Amino acid sequence: MTEAYIIDAVRTPRGIGKPGKGALSHLHPQHLAATVLKAIKDRNNLDTATVDDIVWSTSTQKGKQGGDLGRMAALAAGYDTKASGTTLDRFCGGGISSVNFAAASVMSGMEDCVIAGGTEMMSYTAQIGAEEANAGLKPLGMGSGNAALDEIHPQSHQGVCGDAIAAKEGISREAVDALALVSQQRADRAIKENRFAKSVVPVYNEDGSVALDREEFPRPETTAEGLAGLKASFDALADFDLGGGTTFRKQIMRRYPDLEFKGVHHAGNSSGVVDGAAALLLTSKDYADKHGLKPRARIVAYANQGDDPTLMLNAPVPAAKKVLEKAGLTTDDIDVWEINEAFAVVAEKFIRDLELDREKVNINGGAMALGHPIGATGSILIGTALDELERSGGRYGLVTMCAAGGMAPAIIIERI
Repeated sequence: MTEAYIIDAVRTPRGIGKPGKGALSHLHPQHLAATVLKAIKDRNNLDTATVDDIVWSTSTQKGKQGGDLGRMAALAAGYDTKASGTTLDRFCGGGISSVNFAAASVMSGMEDCVIAGGTEMMSYTAQIGAEEANAGLKPLGMGSGNAALDEIHPQSHQGVCGDAIAAKEGISREAVDALALVSQQRADRAIKENRFAKSVVPVYNEDGSVALDREEFPRPETTAEGLAGLKASFDALADFDLGGGTTFRKQIMRRYPDLEFKGVHHAGNSSGVVDGAAALLLTSKDYADKHGLKPRARIVAYANQGDDPTLMLNAPVPAAKKVLEKAGLTTDDIDVWEINEAFAVVAEKFIRDLELDREKVNINGGAMALGHPIGATGSILIGTALDELERSGGRYGLVTMCAAGGMAPAIIIERI
């Protein structure tokens, strides 16, 4: 089997994902994707006519984010028309899956140079969500729309699921708030020490002025007292009448009738709503040698895992175990862990279940501090893990994240 190497990884800063308020919110999603694709091309003197494919991730593929962003953004970035592109959706997990699919193409020997990545403009998807709600359409988390499937696998809102998992696992409000504070503190340290500088590229406006060249979301002034004072976000939502007497709480209790839960998650210990994009260049050894490219890491193993769609957020632990088994490694072998902080309980449960050293998990903060641009986050985290392995001298990094529908992709990389 051919080895798949990561040559480079880039990303944009993450802008606040509110229409008209975030520094990136006025831009077209293709512009954001083209920014990182152009950076990959320029930084590596890449002959884009030799790019076999571009595998992109975007979760909300509607309107401006529809129409195969992988292909259209490449054209906008000035790529040769020979560079094909496709776009996938695994909800929050798509940014890992795009890298896994790219790696598979190279490892199979069928392709030699593939770019993977993702984009999500949550400032734009917020507008789409509002428009659909006004039209009476159900957003994700209000059931699949298929009555028979909803009867077998009722699916609640992600935030309500996070609260339910916290109750089921005995994870307190104090524990999730403590993890949120650590995330902010670590992100602040990473920014002050320029730990993201190798990967972050500025985003420019159409007129050439700088739109954003720094992280916009972090709140380094966060305190334990401030977090403790925030009102839980999902209690009222859990009992909101969705029609016919159905509520998100009732959807969960259909599967878990004895599970009583209350809100522990709020804006401070949930992932931030942001805009962002990321890209990684993957090649075979022959391609790298022929084009004078120096690999930074190799793909060791990847895996996908499904879990209970009703609780939705619990697949990362079995996904991590599965990919470790495929790689022939143990938790002790991993130097850098990146588990997406969709909600604090996801990361807290992950650390507890796998009995991890907390100093190795989300070393430079996570989505509670930096934000979670849905389809791009997985690609961002792989680049973050690679940068940290190089900074610290570690060998292996494992990246995973929960995804709607009760799924989790995972990947292990090895620093070269």
